[in-house]
Amino acid sequence: MTEAHLTDAEPPKPVSPFELFFDLVFVFSLTRVTSLVLGHPDVAGVGRGLLVLALLWWAWGAYAWLTNAVNIDTASSRAVILGAMAAMLIVAVAVPQASGRNALPFALGYFVVRLLHLVLFSVAGGANRAAILRLAPGNLAASVLLIIGVFTPTAVQMGLWALAVMIDYGTPLITGVGGFTVHAGHFFERHTLFMIIALGESVIAIGAGVLHSSASITPIVAGSIVLALAAISGLWWSYFDWEAGVTERVLSSSMGPRRAHLARDLFSYLHLPLVAGVVFAAVGVESVTSHPMDPLHGVHALGLGGGVGIFLLGLSAVCGRRGHRPRVDHLIGGLLSLATIPASTVLPGLLTLAFLVVILLFIAFVDRAHGRSEVGERTEPVGVPVPR
Repeated sequence: MTEAHLTDAEPPKPVSPFELFFDLVFVFSLTRVTSLVLGHPDVAGVGRGLLVLALLWWAWGAYAWLTNAVNIDTASSRAVILGAMAAMLIVAVAVPQASGRNALPFALGYFVVRLLHLVLFSVAGGANRAAILRLAPGNLAASVLLIIGVFTPTAVQMGLWALAVMIDYGTPLITGVGGFTVHAGHFFERHTLFMIIALGESVIAIGAGVLHSSASITPIVAGSIVLALAAISGLWWSYFDWEAGVTERVLSSSMGPRRAHLARDLFSYLHLPLVAGVVFAAVGVESVTSHPMDPLHGVHALGLGGGVGIFLLGLSAVCGRRGHRPRVDHLIGGLLSLATIPASTVLPGLLTLAFLVVILLFIAFVDRAHGRSEVGERTEPVGVPVPR
């Protein structure tokens, strides 16, 4: 099988305005996942939210691989992608009731999104066509399971959803992703822009919390708004100030099949905890800004501390997959964030949020020190630890 061997001199491939236009539907889909969890604030609701988020992330990631490798400037290509946008918008609208009255639109819309992806990829030809055809059986089987789940009891449906996620995420591990063309700069930029989208959804949650409470903006409410923005800024800082740049250099310095497998692991797999952390933190942030002095309960407590914790531990996993030693501050910060979950059920939400901001500010300080002392960090092939 022919592999795509790219060189350091590969021409730049910036993210196009059309790709950003496509991503707009995923802005909406993320807000709908938050609505799903808030509408079902129990263990089952969190489980459904995680499964839906995993499905949406995988669908978006599939198109990120597509537009990275395939020319989408033709009228026919754009028509197919616009069709996928329409189907994904139906999926997003259906998300809060994806396991209930809107189960069929959700499942059929998702199937269309995945099918159009395979159609456009398969007609592109070359090594990418051979690579996507290896993944096609798993992609279609996972989508069909969602349709079957529409006609089953809820418990069985959730089992089929979980199986669909396992098939989606497991197929590339079995078949590999050798043969896919990966333009490192474009691939990296596309995923970092999605991180901005996810963080933007959290900013929306700040205002939504205040609006839902119908409260006046008192000094305490204003303080909760400022702290919530500080927490989101801390998530941004911990990702973009240092870690994102190192990840880009590692991806760019790899070649051929190694680059494709790094792209799969670092982005398709390990960016899911980052996105999930941001989405679930938004659930907690909305509760804090709506009732700053009340303790958090249930999914709100789990979302705030759990979201930040998952995000930081996800960054640690990204670091390890790059071949570097995971950062101690990420590990400790992640564990301390998770430890706030039980404490937040008795402390005012504002105090819990303040504690999380302190954790993120400390990591930001470490990032600055990291940047000053290791500007020239090496990017050895994966598996070779970087001396500290």
